[in-house]
Amino acid sequence: MLLIVGFALCVLAPGCSATDTDIALDAKATLNHRIQSLDLLVFVFLLALTVLTIWLFKHHRVSWLHETGLAVIYGLIVGAIIRYAGTSATLVHMQVEPQGVPTYSDKLPPDTLWFRYPVNQTNGTKPPEGIKTYAYVFRGQVHDVDENEIDLKATFDPEVFFNIILPPIIFYAGYSLKKKYFFRNLGAILTFAIVGTTLSAFLIGGFMYGCVKLMPKYLSSSFTFLDSLYFGALISPTDPLTILAIFNDLRVDVNLYALVLGESVLNDAVAIVLSGAIQNYGEHYSNTGEFETTAFLRSLSDFFSIFLLSLMIGAAMGCLTALMTKFTRVRDFPLLESALFVLMSYSTFLLAEATELTGVVAVLFCGICQAHYTYNNLSEDSRQRTKQIFELLNFLAENFIFSYIGVSMFTFPKHHFDAGFIITAFICAAIGRAVNVYPLSWLLNIKRKPKISTNFQHMLFFAGLRGAMSFALAIRNTVSDERQTMLTATSLIVIFTVVIQGGAANFLLNWLKIPVGVDDETEQLNNYQVHSSDGYLQDVEGGGVNRNKMRLSGGTDTNLDTPVDGTNGSLGGASGGRRRNSHEKAILARIWGNFDTKYMKPLLTHSRPTLLETLPVCCNPIARLLTTTQQLTQDGSEFRRVDSDSDICIDNDTGNGLSQDGSGAAPGVGRRNSLSRVGGDHRNAYI
Repeated sequence: MLLIVGFALCVLAPGCSATDTDIALDAKATLNHRIQSLDLLVFVFLLALTVLTIWLFKHHRVSWLHETGLAVIYGLIVGAIIRYAGTSATLVHMQVEPQGVPTYSDKLPPDTLWFRYPVNQTNGTKPPEGIKTYAYVFRGQVHDVDENEIDLKATFDPEVFFNIILPPIIFYAGYSLKKKYFFRNLGAILTFAIVGTTLSAFLIGGFMYGCVKLMPKYLSSSFTFLDSLYFGALISPTDPLTILAIFNDLRVDVNLYALVLGESVLNDAVAIVLSGAIQNYGEHYSNTGEFETTAFLRSLSDFFSIFLLSLMIGAAMGCLTALMTKFTRVRDFPLLESALFVLMSYSTFLLAEATELTGVVAVLFCGICQAHYTYNNLSEDSRQRTKQIFELLNFLAENFIFSYIGVSMFTFPKHHFDAGFIITAFICAAIGRAVNVYPLSWLLNIKRKPKISTNFQHMLFFAGLRGAMSFALAIRNTVSDERQTMLTATSLIVIFTVVIQGGAANFLLNWLKIPVGVDDETEQLNNYQVHSSDGYLQDVEGGGVNRNKMRLSGGTDTNLDTPVDGTNGSLGGASGGRRRNSHEKAILARIWGNFDTKYMKPLLTHSRPTLLETLPVCCNPIARLLTTTQQLTQDGSEFRRVDSDSDICIDNDTGNGLSQDGSGAAPGVGRRNSLSRVGGDHRNAYI
């Protein structure tokens, strides 16, 4: 055996030096694998530590710090440790200078660089035995910073956020949306989310541009008006996860909850489409970078067309999934059914992105359609599995992003700190939020009944926390100095609003005297009663003002002379409650509710009435083809029991028997279950 081994070594000895490079590359790959594992272990440890601390806080009823604030603080601590106390494995850099006049003349750097590199460099005593070509991928502009391996690995590709982290967060927002209260406040939500976000973005952009011109030359000379508008677009969306969690725990008024949640859900979509339209303006339409009417109109057209087409793709994919689950027996195999549901939902995001639309908008409305239609076709196992898996993914993704924000403040090599820009960004963000809330609330209150009270407006302003979407948009491009300055300011704004504002939310609820412990049907805005700034209810129906006291968040117990909730009292009618007239409904919700009940739900679910009853007689062959045996044999009670959100129809008063009670449970992820009421229907629809 020794002779055989010795003979083999002698034979292979001349070729050993040729493998020196491969051996070194294997060692480098092993080191990279270890560093990547360590990097992932750090974030897993952060998430585990956050979970344990959340349990500890809930056990001791600590409400001044939310889980997202914890994730940020832990991320800052770990990032500082990595930066200042960790061991560094310095990267090897080689300065390469082009010979002669460079032939590359594009305004963007090349995607890859090819280098002819001599083999056998690991053995300096022997001459190179050959030449190999290596490709180096573009990573970004080089700055005067010292990088090490862990810093490099702790920085994720921005596409990871957009393609992996954001989709489950946005989908969950649509899938768990309590549509009954969302559609009651649809007009106000759309006003705040679309008009308010756009107005805020342009206002912040204009203020920032004017202030930047007064700053040092290195910023004022390179910071264009489009850069300012882009910063306004990325800093305008809100992410009040902390506020909503406190609202949920304390059971704050459902309409205030719906306004905050609905705006945050939609303004993420508006912000990403708006930022894309601003980029299109600068890249495709404008020749000078200054304002041009034609370029502006084309960008405006892009904004609406991309938003609407993305919405249509999301709704279409949701409806397609509903049809698949209705007309197949995949529900007999719950695991396959759940897998189909998840894959179709995620493919919606990828399809929109692949067609140059916005995946965030598409997956949001896909989630809404999945909850409204597909959920009703799923087996019980799939319902539980899908709601739990997306709730878990949303929790992990949200906390991962906030942990990464904290870590990246120390490990990300492209932060550019400028005190003047950061302070100005804080001030402009607050002004933009104020313009989003107060003037638009005043306009809405002209026609809205009941009105958005002053203390609710203050809470809406305070709920303007910045979060995952702002950070993801800021970190997507950090090549230039101005974009790096934007990233630093955005990260600090996110950290401040999540930790400080989120922690002070409970105190502000008490200070503004906003009631807590309110059930779904005990609505603060119901029966035309609103809060004044002193915390009392104002009965504005009929123009009178009755200061009827109730339990406020400060804990004061007083009497309530006039019942709020339609119980016996002066508001009671024949059945103990005020009967609502048709004109009090939101007209869009009423129109859509009738169409949805008669045509969409019978087509996409097993609901009654069937299309055979709602379509004209001439369409009976098509209607029979689209009607399942289950629809024909059931009496409708089963569907009403399990329907997730049939109260989206906002109580049809047509008397045709087509309305559904919506008493079934929401997809298990809604805020609180709706309670049936005796004594009249008081569920008002708002503008």
